Amino acid sequence: MAIRKQYPLRIHPDIWNALEIWSRDEMRSVNGQIEWILCDSLKRAKRWPPHSRELDNSQTTDEGTST
Repeated sequence: MAIRKQYPLRIHPDIWNALEIWSRDEMRSVNGQIEWILCDSLKRAKRWPPHSRELDNSQTTDEGTST
């Protein structure tokens, strides 16, 4: 599995709260939800790297390590 890039994120508290609710509804961690949102956005904008494999968030824990 590829090593995941760590990046500190400053985010407005209202956005964080909305992400927590959404991620709980989807049974993901907030980190997993943010990654899913970014991947979905990249695909919709047709900017998803063609050599990249699909990310499977169901195989990662909250810390981003494989299970």
